[in-house]
Amino acid sequence: MSTVDEGIHRAPTIPVHIVADPAPLGLAAFAMTTLALSLGNANVWPAGATAALGLALVYGGFAQLLAGMWEFARKNTFGAIAFTSYGAFWISYYVLAHFLLGSLTAAEAGQAVGVFLLGWTILTFYLMIAALRVNLAVLAVFVALDITFILLTIGAFDANTHINKVGGWVGVVTAAFAFYASGAGVINDTFKKTLLPDFPLAKG
Repeated sequence: MSTVDEGIHRAPTIPVHIVADPAPLGLAAFAMTTLALSLGNANVWPAGATAALGLALVYGGFAQLLAGMWEFARKNTFGAIAFTSYGAFWISYYVLAHFLLGSLTAAEAGQAVGVFLLGWTILTFYLMIAALRVNLAVLAVFVALDITFILLTIGAFDANTHINKVGGWVGVVTAAFAFYASGAGVINDTFKKTLLPDFPLAKG
């Protein structure tokens, strides 16, 4: 076979696409939206809950969905499931708060929010277990987030504003951890050295 024939029959080269780490984007989107809602829940700035609605649709929702899709491209199952799920969480929260809850009685709204949060509590719990193989910065986010969801779920079912307020404060802590993890990712990658440690966990 001639060299020309070999070139014709040779399998085409598949281009390799290098995708930047989407985790700092996903964590920042999650952190900012969580901070706004949590400041409202903690009654620090009640209008924070309104700000969270705008963030939920665009940054917390859409930007996190994009981060999740890029994690799929990087074959990172944990990041893909986490960012896609929490992006969908914020979009569904927007739909629930903006379109649905207003047509319910106070008791029905509490039940609806409680059921909504209960599912996310369960998802967050097993993602927290998976985070044991990531790093301490990400693990801290999931531990604090699951505590936040537990408190807000109880507060919603019991119509307990005190528990909701405590959940809001834990949510502020969650946002702080997420901002740190995001900052560590983007700063360390940009400077090509560890300036903010994320404390990797043992893989053994």
